[in-house]
Amino acid sequence: MLRGLTRNLRLATVALVTAAATLPAAAQQGGERPPQPVTVVTLEASDVTLTSTLPGRVAASGVAQVRPQVNGIITERLFEEGAEVEQGQALYRIDPAVYEATMAAAEASLAQAEATLSSAQRDADRQEELRQRNVASQQNLDDAFAARDVAEAAVKVAQANLLSAEIDLERTTIRAPISGSAGLSEVTKGALVTSGQSTALTTIRQLDPIYVDVTQSAAEMLRWRRSGMDVEGDGNGLVALTLADGETYEHTGRLAAAEPYVNEQTGVIVLRLEFPNPDQFLLPGMYVQVEMPQGIVENAILAPQEGVTRDRRGRPMAMVVNAENAVETRQLTVQRDQGNHWVVTDGLAPGDRIIVAGLQKVSEGMTVSPQERAADAGEEAAGAAEEPAAEDAAETATE
Repeated sequence: MLRGLTRNLRLATVALVTAAATLPAAAQQGGERPPQPVTVVTLEASDVTLTSTLPGRVAASGVAQVRPQVNGIITERLFEEGAEVEQGQALYRIDPAVYEATMAAAEASLAQAEATLSSAQRDADRQEELRQRNVASQQNLDDAFAARDVAEAAVKVAQANLLSAEIDLERTTIRAPISGSAGLSEVTKGALVTSGQSTALTTIRQLDPIYVDVTQSAAEMLRWRRSGMDVEGDGNGLVALTLADGETYEHTGRLAAAEPYVNEQTGVIVLRLEFPNPDQFLLPGMYVQVEMPQGIVENAILAPQEGVTRDRRGRPMAMVVNAENAVETRQLTVQRDQGNHWVVTDGLAPGDRIIVAGLQKVSEGMTVSPQERAADAGEEAAGAAEEPAAEDAAETATE
C-alpha cells in the first residue's frame, strides 16, 4: 500500500512539472500582457461647410386661374387637360352671338355720330362765313360751334362703346394668360359661366423653373450671426434637395428670396429656393427637405461619431492615442453633426489618432497597439452609428 502511494505522488509531481513547462513565457515572467489592439482614425483639419436640413413644399413659379370675363354658354374647349399651353393660346370659346349683335349696334351708333358731326361741322363753317360777311349774328355762330363740339363728343362716346363691344367679343375666346401646364377643366361644353365667377375654369402652372419654400428658425439664424466662430456665407449658394422617398434630386438650386418677416406664432422665416425642373419631376405640393448651407467653419476637425462618447454629465468625450501609444481622454467642444461626423472646434487637433473601435477594452493611460482603420470599414461603421448619432445631435444642439 505504501508502495502505491509513493508511485502516485511521483506521477503527480511529473504532471506539475510538465504543466509548468508548457505555460506561456509571458505568464512565467510575471503575467505581462501584450498591448491591447485598437482601431484608430488619424484626424485632419479642413474647412467645413455647415448645412441645415430644412423642410419645405414645392410651389409653382407662376400660377394663373383662368376665369371668364364675359357671360355666356361654353361652346368649345380648345386644349388638352394636363398639356402644355402657350401664353395667348385659345382655351375656351363662349357663344359670341349676343356680343356680335352688341358690336354691330356700336358700329351703327358710331356711324350715326360721325354723320351728325359732319353735319354740325358744315353748319359751323357756314355760320362762320356768314359772320365774316356780317350776315349772321354772333349767337348763331356760337350755337353752331357748340353743336359741333357736342357732335365730336358723341363720336368719342360711340368709339368707346365700339371698343368695349370689341373687347367683350374678343373675350368670348378665353386665352391662356401665361405659359405653363394646364390643369383639369372644371367646366364642359354647354356650361353657363359668368364674369368673375369664383370657380376657375382651369389653372395654369409654370413648373420650370419651380420654387421650394422652406422655413428656418429665426433663433437659429440669430445664433449663427452672433456666433464667435469664423463663419462665412457659402460662396456658390447652391442647395441640394432630398425627395420624400429619400432620394437626392439631380439638380441643385439657389436661394431666390427670403421673406423679411418672422411669423409671430411659429418664429420661422420663409426662404424661397429656385430649382430647374426640365422634366417636371417636381410638382407643386410635394414635401421635400433641403440641405441649406449655413456657413463655413475654417480649420475644423471632423471626428467620426463612433469615436465620440459622453460622460455622466452628457459632455462629449473621445479617447486618443498619443505618440507613446498611450491612451488619453479628451473633452470636446462639438459644434454640430455633419453627416456621419461631429464638427469639433476644440479638444482635438490635426494628427490626433482617435479610437473608433475597442473603446470598451481600454482606459486612460493604457498602452495600446493602434491600427489605422481602412476607408471602406469606416463607411460601414459610420452607417451603423448613424441612428444613435442623431440622438446625440439633439443633445449637442441643446448645449
